[in-house]
This record gives sequence, C-alpha cells and structure tokens, in this order.
Amino acid sequence: MKERQSRLKAIKNLIKNNRIESQDDLLSLLLKEGFDVTQATLSRDLKLLKVGKVPDGQNSYMYALPGEDENGESEAIYVQDFLRGYISIDFSGNIVVIKTFPGHANTVCNAIDNLNMDEILGTVAGDNCMFACLREGVSGDAFMAKLKRLIPGIDD
Repeated sequence: MKERQSRLKAIKNLIKNNRIESQDDLLSLLLKEGFDVTQATLSRDLKLLKVGKVPDGQNSYMYALPGEDENGESEAIYVQDFLRGYISIDFSGNIVVIKTFPGHANTVCNAIDNLNMDEILGTVAGDNCMFACLREGVSGDAFMAKLKRLIPGIDD
C-alpha cells in the first residue's frame, strides 16, 4: 500500500510540474523516478486521481488534476501577492529569509504556503520578514529554481 501511495504522489507531482500529453510520457517519467508500473496500473491510478485531459492552448491536450482550472486563478492571485510584497530572498543552510515591505510578510508567507511547495517544511512570518525552513536535502538553489518556475519575474 505504501508503494501505491508514493506512486500516486509522484504522479500528482509529475502532472503538476510537467506538460504530459500521453500515458507513455507519464510512464517514462515514472520509470525515471524509480517506479516500475504497467500501463494498466497507471490507467487505474489516473482514474483514482480523477486525472483528465484538458486543452493546452496549442491544439493539443495534456493531463491535468481535478480542480486545476479553478486553482489556476487563485494561484495567480498568490503569485501577485508574493510579487507585490517581497523585497529580497536569501538563504543559508535550510533556512530561507524573505524580506518584505512592512506589513506584507503575512501575505507573502500565505502565498508561499498556498503554492504547496514540497521543498518547504514550514514558514513563519513577522512584520517585514518571513522565514521558510527547507526539507532535509533541499538546497537554497533548488528552492530558488522551483520558486522561479512558479513565480516568473522574481529577482534574487
């Protein structure tokens, strides 16, 4: 059962972070992640997760998790909240320090929390600064790379 749960989590992450057009593409990515899964099992997993195909805007279709359409709009709001409030980002070890304009730390912290970054263990906000604790093995550079993918336009 544990194998299945970790595979389902991997499928969700792959769909969130990649443009996947077919089960073959997804099977290849899962194999790279270390999951040896059959097409039949993957089909059952996709059905269980209620994954569907949505237009990608380029005359093709891609896999999407349920609710991604609705989540896209709220995610855009969190991105704007972050961009409006942050001043700078720095890190040391597994601690990230994000300086904000006075009174914006809670908003920036809330935005980070709602972007559901697996790299972050937890966050704490003050008035003009917030801290994020990275998970074991996640570097500040890896965190910044992911943040830049989620929030284009960040200057570090």
